[in-house]
Amino acid sequence: MKTVLVPVGSSKNAKSHLQYAVDFAKAFGAKLYVVQIYNVYTKAGTMIKVDHIIERESKAFLESHVASIDTKGVKVITKTFKGKLVDTIEKVCEALDVDLIILEPRTNSIKDEVYLGKTSGKIVKQTQIPALIVPEGYVYKPIVKILMAVKSAIMKKQDALSPLIAIKEKFKAVVNILLVKTPYHIEEDFELNEGLKEMVSNIKLQESATTFQGVLEHINIENPDMLCVVRRKRGFFKKLWEDDTILKKDFYISKRPVLVLSGLK
Repeated sequence: MKTVLVPVGSSKNAKSHLQYAVDFAKAFGAKLYVVQIYNVYTKAGTMIKVDHIIERESKAFLESHVASIDTKGVKVITKTFKGKLVDTIEKVCEALDVDLIILEPRTNSIKDEVYLGKTSGKIVKQTQIPALIVPEGYVYKPIVKILMAVKSAIMKKQDALSPLIAIKEKFKAVVNILLVKTPYHIEEDFELNEGLKEMVSNIKLQESATTFQGVLEHINIENPDMLCVVRRKRGFFKKLWEDDTILKKDFYISKRPVLVLSGLK
């Protein structure tokens, strides 16, 4: 884990979230990119060019934002980018060789009943970049126990587990895996490859309609420091991803960090 990226919005939680990201990056000796992405919509016939104004104000905001927290010797780099959110984030992460995005659930100050706002929701839903969603106001602490929940352990991407492996090795964490048997289950889904077998301490089986339901039934029993799920078009967030916004009432395991891997296949 060498490079971490944090998109910054205008939420009330932005300062504590950035502090978490700094503390996390420090643990790995990683550099931290703090970025803001803006888009400019102009009316037909408008002569005023505002790009440079927005860029200047955005850069000043980021520098002030970073100055407001304790960077603890971490190399923090601020950058602003113009473009559409998802496309720009993907290009930036590729160009900067980002290993992980650390997301706050709501980058803007929206209704309290919302868990995952549209900005963070789009990044989680529409990109393949590994992401760590950190609860609002969550204070950094070592990750000792991880629950990984999947409905299929079939692996085709060699580096799919890289963020999880890095976190496990750094904190000497225990990883337990919950294999959820859904109505679409096939026997090969539960065949763990050697790499995954070596990583996991305990294997539990659960029969549920969805991976999400399986997690709800085990999360309080396991009481992990972090939940790890796999991004799929119709995976863990199946019902929640009909819209980019996710409500807290639909995601009431939101008091712990959630690591979203890019996908195993």
